[in-house]
Amino acid sequence: MSDLLFATNNQHKLREIQDILGHDFKILSLRDVGADVEIPETQETIEGNAVQKARFIHEMTGLNCFADDTGLEIESLQGRPGVYSARYAGENCSFDDNIDKILLELSGCENRKACFRTVICLIMDGHEYQFEGRVDGVITKERHGADGFGYDPVFLPDGFKQTFAEMPSYLKNGISHRGRAVDKMVKWQNSKMAK
Repeated sequence: MSDLLFATNNQHKLREIQDILGHDFKILSLRDVGADVEIPETQETIEGNAVQKARFIHEMTGLNCFADDTGLEIESLQGRPGVYSARYAGENCSFDDNIDKILLELSGCENRKACFRTVICLIMDGHEYQFEGRVDGVITKERHGADGFGYDPVFLPDGFKQTFAEMPSYLKNGISHRGRAVDKMVKWQNSKMAK
């Protein structure tokens, strides 16, 4: 698994995954393999989107690849924004638009419990595998920190006093939903190679 295609156009995710994996693995981007395409995300679940994206790129390139989908699930919003996390405030919205919307919806709400979930679908030698990572926390009442992306400035993971946006990348990547899912994928691959 030294070279593996990551089915995403999101440069933030690409950089984050490469940081998590370090130098042992080289993640190829769609640009690296000349696949400059919009990847469909039309499923109703995080798992469904991860599978759809991985299959789409695998069918196009024939390469071993993986795709992920991530959602922020807020308890008092009945699990929203969930699968719609990236476009919660509407098509072509910004990260700030999404944050503004959830802060408004949670205004005056005491229950601010939330979790981030990432599901990775890996297609390796024609077989599909799924790995899930989850981190629990709460939504803060205002933004804190300037790093990270997405909902990081308002997500405070359980057991910490810093939002994801206030943490150095090595700390966030070590405890994040995406980091946990990637870790499971790497451990699975290493155990397979050891046999």
